[in-house]
Parts: sequence; C-alpha cells; structure tokens
Amino acid sequence: MRSQVPFPPLHTDPRQMDQPADLGPLFHRLNNQLGIILANAELLEAKLTDDASSSRASQIVSSAVEAISAVRDIRSNFRDK
Repeated sequence: MRSQVPFPPLHTDPRQMDQPADLGPLFHRLNNQLGIILANAELLEAKLTDDASSSRASQIVSSAVEAISAVRDIRSNFRDK
C-alpha cells in the first residue's frame, strides 16, 4: 500500500549550495518518525498471537532500532566536520 502523505518539497537556493546546511531539524523529524514506527511496531509485536505476524513485527522493530542508530551515527559525523 502506498502512503497518501506527500513528501515536502525540497527548497534549494543555488546561492546557498556552498553553505553548510543546518540538518538538525531534519534529524529531529526523522528521529520522531522512526520513534513512532518503533513504538507502534512494539505494540503490534506485543499484541499479535500468530508467529508469522509476530516475526514481521519483530523485524520492523529491529529495523527501526537500526535506522535510529544510523541517524545518530550520521548526525555525529556531520557534527565532527
């Protein structure tokens, strides 16, 4: 199923291409969305009774945790530069 939520437009001003972008708000939004995915997947995982569905929910939980970790790593790499 495809999401009906539109992606926000990317605003790129050519005059600002050489300036470092403030990615803090982007990382914050991404972490918030991943947190919502993680929380809902954990709720599903706890409520599901059949093994196949529970396994799928567990995969979502693991992937969300890995994605949150990746966002933290990327953010720390940008801070170091």
